[in-house]
Amino acid sequence: MSRRGTRAAFAPAVRTRVLVREVMNSPVITASPDETVKNVSESMTASGAGSVVVMKDGVPIGIVTDGDIVFKVVSKDVRPSSVRADEIMSTPLHMIESEKEILEAARELRRYGIKRLGVTYKGKLVGIISISDILAVTPDLFEIISEKALIVTGAASTRPAYLAGYCDICNQWSDYLLEIDGRFSCEDCRTGKKDEEAILPTELGEFSNEEK
Repeated sequence: MSRRGTRAAFAPAVRTRVLVREVMNSPVITASPDETVKNVSESMTASGAGSVVVMKDGVPIGIVTDGDIVFKVVSKDVRPSSVRADEIMSTPLHMIESEKEILEAARELRRYGIKRLGVTYKGKLVGIISISDILAVTPDLFEIISEKALIVTGAASTRPAYLAGYCDICNQWSDYLLEIDGRFSCEDCRTGKKDEEAILPTELGEFSNEEK
């Protein structure tokens, strides 16, 4: 197929809504309140998790994170086998619904000054979402957020919707095509820059001949 086969390459649709359940870590690693920090650490290492939820009678009462172990046990030179999970856990475990957007999760984390939230579905704990999980996907959301802000302020309505492809006038590739009267034209052709460049050498030649 020749390059002229496709007039413009449309960018794939970009999702503007990412849900907590799509980013969360599941299943949840749990421990009992009287379990030792040594056992908790072993569970975290085996599962590759950065936290363990402390459960009592099927209800989450707190969370032990890798930070809790480092700052409350290791840094104080305390034996992990002599410390219980409920002695160093962070409490309460703040929750968020699985169908909420991750931007709302980020706001909750900032609001409470924490790094992890429990994720619930129909009142049941089904996962954990951390600031690291959110940061892993937010680079792609920055542009989306900016676009939303422009829409809210009305600025987006004046911004041209550029396409990428070959210009119908000069046959050159451009990332800034606009459709005008059914034809795709690049920025240079729209501004007449190419015409000026084509005329300029001739005019310079004429001036040079006249000077000679």
